[in-house]
Amino acid sequence: MKGYGCGVTHDGEIKIASNYIGRCLGTYRYLNEVPLRDSNDALLVNWCELITTREDGSVQYRNAWASSHRIDGHNVELLVKAGRARWKIENEGNNTLKTKGYHFEHNFGHGKQHLANLLATMILLAFLMHTCFDWLDERCRAVRSTLPSRPTFFEHVRTLLYDLPFDSWDHLLSFMLRKVDAPDTG
Repeated sequence: MKGYGCGVTHDGEIKIASNYIGRCLGTYRYLNEVPLRDSNDALLVNWCELITTREDGSVQYRNAWASSHRIDGHNVELLVKAGRARWKIENEGNNTLKTKGYHFEHNFGHGKQHLANLLATMILLAFLMHTCFDWLDERCRAVRSTLPSRPTFFEHVRTLLYDLPFDSWDHLLSFMLRKVDAPDTG
């Protein structure tokens, strides 16, 4: 790996920085200006890796990231934290879309031209709208907090819309809140 820039030691080894993360040893490896393929016109990226090991020496976690930011001993930990946070957000977002009532799965076979893209776009727009409602509408948060899950909320909305006419989203949420706040007369 010698010759790929400032990420190597004098003898050509990848630089390594270590510290303790909780009870695990975290080892950061990084290298700058790494070609993505074996050719003269290859795109050069900066690469870093985190490996955490348990006290017995077994690997607990390993992941690597590519970045356009130059990596050194001062910023490698921050870049790894940012990479892990982004990965966590992507995983949780995809998990929500697949398991929390959106039924977002691979749909490559739908339609002859653009139906799969249209369905995926509509699901993402629904997720965006529901997320905005959660952030911006206190009544929506209040109703959601009384129900065990997002799919349960969707099921309640679906049932109400099937049986009762509502003039608006505001009307629906007001109705749901009245039912939540109503004393149990059973």
